[in-house]
Amino acid sequence: MIDLDEQIAQTLRERAEGDVDTDRLLRASRARGRRRQVHRRAAVGTALCLVGTLGFVGVRGSGLDELAGRLPWTTATPTPSVVPPRADGVPGAAVDPALVGTDPQVLHVGIDLDRARYLGWEVIRGQGETVRLSVAGSEEVRIDVSSSIELPGSVTIDGTSFDVTEVGRPNFDGAVRQVSGMDRGLVRLWQPVPGLYARAVMLHGDRAVLDQAVAALRWKEPRRCAAPLRLGALPAGAKVTVCSVDVASYPRLVTARFALQRTPMENMSVEYRYVSRAGTYTEADRTIAGRPALLSAQGTRLELVGIPRTRVIADFGWPWAGERPAKIFTEAEATALLADVDLSDDPTRPQSWK
Repeated sequence: MIDLDEQIAQTLRERAEGDVDTDRLLRASRARGRRRQVHRRAAVGTALCLVGTLGFVGVRGSGLDELAGRLPWTTATPTPSVVPPRADGVPGAAVDPALVGTDPQVLHVGIDLDRARYLGWEVIRGQGETVRLSVAGSEEVRIDVSSSIELPGSVTIDGTSFDVTEVGRPNFDGAVRQVSGMDRGLVRLWQPVPGLYARAVMLHGDRAVLDQAVAALRWKEPRRCAAPLRLGALPAGAKVTVCSVDVASYPRLVTARFALQRTPMENMSVEYRYVSRAGTYTEADRTIAGRPALLSAQGTRLELVGIPRTRVIADFGWPWAGERPAKIFTEAEATALLADVDLSDDPTRPQSWK
C-alpha cells in the first residue's frame, strides 16, 4: 500500500509541468484515512477476540479509548488537532441566528473539544456555515447551519458528493432519516433555536456517532475562520464570499480556500496548500513583494513559489470556459492581493494562524 506522503509526492511529480489536481490530493488523503479506519477497526476486533480466547478479565467499558489504554499493541497517542480561535465579542448562533453566514471570517458555532475533533470548517456569505468533525476517531460528520430553511442540497463528505435536498424537507423535527439512494447514509434536520436551521449528515450510518456529534455542538461559542494564510487589502469593490479550511489530515496536509467576488462575472479564488513532505517549487517568471512568482500559460493564475512545502495560488480567471468574459479580475489586482497576504511561519502551529 502506498503511503499518503508517497501518494502526494507522486501526484506532485506527475503534475510538475502543469496545474496540480487539488481534488485528487484530497481524495487520496481521505481515501487513505478511510482505509486506516477500516484497518483500525479490524485490529480492535482481533484484539477483542484475543481477550476472549485468553480469558483476560478486568477490561470494562465499551469505548475504544479504554481498550487502547489497556492493550500494549495498540497506540494511545492522540491525533493532533486544530482548533479555530474564539471570536471574542461576537454573539453565537443561538443568541442571534440572523448572523449565521453573514461574515466569512466568523463561525457562529463551535464544538466541545472534550467530545469531538475539528476536521474542517467553512463559511459561505449569504448561505450558511459548515463544521466537519469526528467523535472519538469516528468517520466524518458534517454539520450545516443556516438562518434559512433552504440549506444547500448537495454536500460532500470524504470526497463523495450526494444530494440530500428532499430528505425530511421541510420537516426539521430532529428525526434521523436515511439518505435516499444510499445504503447507510444518515441525515438529521432540526432547529437548535427558533430561526436557526441545522443538518447533520454521515456517509456511513452510525446513529450513536451522529447523536454524539450533534451533542458536541456549542451554539454560543463563535470562532474565527482562521487559516495559515490571511488576506490583506482586497481589490476595489471585491468582497470575500467563502472561507474554507480543511485539517482532516493535519499536520501532514492543510488546505484553505478564499473566494472573492466583485460582480457575478468577476470572481477570484486564493488557494493555500501545505504538504509536510512536498518539495519547494522554484520556477518563476516574475517577483511579487520580493517573492518569486509564476503566471500560468493562460494568463489567469498567479502562484507564489519558493515557499517550502507550500503553494499559494490566485486564480483570477475563474469561472469561465471558452470565450473569455469582458470583465474579470486583472493580473495587476491578483498581484496586489498576493503581495499583501500574511503567511504563517509554521503551518503546523495553529497558534500562529491568522
